[in-house]
Amino acid sequence: MVLAVLQNASFEAFLVGGCVRDLIMGIKPKDFDVTTNATPEQIIALFPKTFYENTYGTVGVVTCGEDDLPVCSDENVKIVEVTPYRLETTYSDNRHPDEVTWSKDIEDDLRRRDFTCNAIAYNPITGELIDSFEGVQDIHNKVIRAVGSPDLRFNEDALRLMRAVRLMSQLDFDLNSVTRESIEKNAHLLKNISQERIRDEFVKLLLTDFPMRGLILMKDMGILQFVALELERGIGVAQNQAHSFDVWEHNLRTLQHAADKKWPLHIRLSAVFHDVSKPETRRFSKEKGDYTFYGHDVVGGRVTREIMERLKFSKEMTDKVSKFVRWHMFFSDTEQITISAVRRMITNIGKDNIWDLINLRICDRVGTGRPKEEPYRLRMYESMVEQALQDPISLKMLKTNGEKIMSVTHETAGPKIGFVLHALFDEVLENPEKNTEEYLDNRAIELMKLSVDELKKLGEAGKEEMEEKNKEQVQKIRKQFKVKG
Repeated sequence: MVLAVLQNASFEAFLVGGCVRDLIMGIKPKDFDVTTNATPEQIIALFPKTFYENTYGTVGVVTCGEDDLPVCSDENVKIVEVTPYRLETTYSDNRHPDEVTWSKDIEDDLRRRDFTCNAIAYNPITGELIDSFEGVQDIHNKVIRAVGSPDLRFNEDALRLMRAVRLMSQLDFDLNSVTRESIEKNAHLLKNISQERIRDEFVKLLLTDFPMRGLILMKDMGILQFVALELERGIGVAQNQAHSFDVWEHNLRTLQHAADKKWPLHIRLSAVFHDVSKPETRRFSKEKGDYTFYGHDVVGGRVTREIMERLKFSKEMTDKVSKFVRWHMFFSDTEQITISAVRRMITNIGKDNIWDLINLRICDRVGTGRPKEEPYRLRMYESMVEQALQDPISLKMLKTNGEKIMSVTHETAGPKIGFVLHALFDEVLENPEKNTEEYLDNRAIELMKLSVDELKKLGEAGKEEMEEKNKEQVQKIRKQFKVKG
């Protein structure tokens, strides 16, 4: 154990940061951060495997996890970050300290941290807990409060403005009033933060259990404009009678349902941006007596791509999310839509993505204010997707074709070739083991000796059987999704 090694070498050592907060809350920490009065050089000397590639004193110690196994396999290797007690000077770029020096006092290290819930030091070996800023009380009261002067903390690193909101959404806490006032006052500092860091914090917020609450707070405090101002255009933009909320709230409720379902990041991103371009495409139709938003999916796909590229998302994620936004309106009248149209949609979005697109549509529906996730029409569409994904029962399943039959029988093109194919198909349906090239070639030669009338009778029987099997397949799918055949 890292703490034990440091203590056995006569150094102080504590767990600190989010892992202590999680332990207090009864949550299993995902990782552990250690702080100590040892210098980086002294830390490195104590452990066989370390790496040290920064100017802030943090040493990565390679361990075998909680069990301290003698041999580390890939799945139990863990990295514990060990950082000396630090003193920091001014932050002229609102991101990095201009100078860092090592301290011998744990109080100095806790004093520089962002929020009180993260400024608690704990030694599980001795049971010592240092809580100079009443972080334990704030955890029990479910409050996010800056350590010391919030203005100073946010000027040190402006990304803390977003982190405060993310922690609030992640932990289901509230913001301390003084801390909130400081965030509103210092929101403009986010313009000094790189898009990559803003993206990473935005992603962490979306992956919390309460992203809707966090985005509302970001908007209210003037932060959201530095992340995705395009979302704010939907505020107060009324929709048609199918919707209970304006565009802004609808997007957020769609996102929140994705979070409630624990769906992955690409669905959550698609959910929050799916109607981002409704404001600029809204028109009032005198004929309908209501608003229309024709083309908002097409425009929204382009706008979403611009947002994702600005925030430096990967090309893969950008392509996927912008495509989901572009095609999220796939759902239409199932009484009129054809299986061919469904197959074209699957081609557009990809087989691997089609069910995620349907999940997005479910979120979209719930976001309108309708409590029912899957009405009959959506279940019908799901059944059509399942049908389109399955290969139809057809002559393509045979391990032969018309060209091969003409080759082995020396017959020219004509109706007899089709009759033979359907007759062979009928035999294979009854006995799949016959679907071999050798059997089909030999059987084709035999069949070709029959008269045209005999072949036609066998061929038509095979064709009818194929159609019947396809009907059975469709009926089975319809029953699975509880829709009429």
